[in-house]
Amino acid sequence: MPVTEVSQDVDARTLTITAEFAAPIERIWQVYADPEQLGKVWGPPTYPATFVAHDLRPGGRMNYFMTGPDGDKFAGFWEITAVDEPHSFAFDDGFADLDFNPNPDLPVSKNVVTFSAIDGGTKAVYVSTYASAEALQQVLDMGVVDGASSAINQIDELVAG
Repeated sequence: MPVTEVSQDVDARTLTITAEFAAPIERIWQVYADPEQLGKVWGPPTYPATFVAHDLRPGGRMNYFMTGPDGDKFAGFWEITAVDEPHSFAFDDGFADLDFNPNPDLPVSKNVVTFSAIDGGTKAVYVSTYASAEALQQVLDMGVVDGASSAINQIDELVAG
């Protein structure tokens, strides 16, 4: 399994997930740069994502929805704030309605994803920062650790295929 560590820091309002992939940085970057590949791994296995907008550059926006096994849909968005291809990118991640309007009742997180080379593979560190400890707790209660970990754990299979 690629996810090697998950940590939460309530005082810093952060959730950090560390993963290691059996592929070089450039290949892992392509997972995020290609909306079709990203859709296969952004969301738990039973909730694949469909990216209807994908603009991985500063100022860009990504809109997506995840579809559950019963056809239920959940939407979200990324607002890209920084890109250093293929080493890192940053974005604000939020929940949305099916027209991709932000849901004000759910938190928006600031995210930084960094990739570094390790022994022929890639180490990825995903850091999400929330506006408050309560916002962090809200997404923890919603199952973000299990959901994100199961999503990230799909990347090795995708890049091997």
